[in-house]
Amino acid sequence: MSVKTYPFYNGFHMPIIMTKTKKDKEKKGMAKDKAEVKVGSKSDEAVLFKNKNEKEKKLKKKRYNRELARLQIELVKLHEWIRKKGLKVVVVFEGRDAAGKGGVIKRITQRLNPRICRVVALGTPTEREKTQWYFQRYVAHLPVAGEMVLFDRSWYNRAGVERVMGFCTDEEYREFLRTCPEFERMLMRSGVILIKYWFSVSDEEQERRFRDRIEDPTKRWKLSPMDLASREKWVEYSEAKDEMFKYTDIKQAPWFVVEADNKRKARLNCIAHLLSLIPYKDLTPEPIKLPPRKPRKAYVRPPITDQTFVPEVY
Repeated sequence: MSVKTYPFYNGFHMPIIMTKTKKDKEKKGMAKDKAEVKVGSKSDEAVLFKNKNEKEKKLKKKRYNRELARLQIELVKLHEWIRKKGLKVVVVFEGRDAAGKGGVIKRITQRLNPRICRVVALGTPTEREKTQWYFQRYVAHLPVAGEMVLFDRSWYNRAGVERVMGFCTDEEYREFLRTCPEFERMLMRSGVILIKYWFSVSDEEQERRFRDRIEDPTKRWKLSPMDLASREKWVEYSEAKDEMFKYTDIKQAPWFVVEADNKRKARLNCIAHLLSLIPYKDLTPEPIKLPPRKPRKAYVRPPITDQTFVPEVY
């Protein structure tokens, strides 16, 4: 038996334990693939290259799923620690449209208790909310003790879409840049753990994802007119992001940039980093013993014909 480590995603190394039997099988399979194709023509080389890519793709997905499962177990431990210790955690996810914010949020919350870890994704402010202190509608969703709140976009809308699309005045924008650092410092002084992520995606990858949403009927709802308009203002959004970082990348609550062109790597890197920021211990309770069910002799089940069942279509 031999143990190997290989780089999985941006510096993370994961041990692989492989028996000689498995190695022999893999070598035998590779030799068989080569023997079945007569090497020489360009088409034959293309077939070999295609087969190799398909195998690597499948292996990569397998590694991703395995590592994601491991990280999600750690997230369960973290969220139990947050609950027991009464921590208040806020995680902000920002970035361009189709950068993968929703994807990583989904993987974070997938195995967690929604009463402890909840997602906030606010829509366009109402007419009443427009008259409030700008941060007021976000404050209403901040965590109580024992909660972790994930903001799928946040108060930084003012420094991004509102600034670029002209939904706020220059005075409101400048006031936000002045107020935001103090607002976040106030949260930190009040015991809130604030973590901010920016998902960075390239122009080419964003376009590919937009086209994927257009062609896939199950994803078309993700593409809004505002998303399409943002494509025409790529440089303006870049400038707005740079200005935002200049004022709000503070020591108490710095920005962490996630390279997001590769969705799988981005998800794993972000989750692993999140776990590294909050020290926690494993508070997993002891296995529960399920008591035997005690039958009640006096109970008589009503006739099945008195109930309405869902048709068994499948």
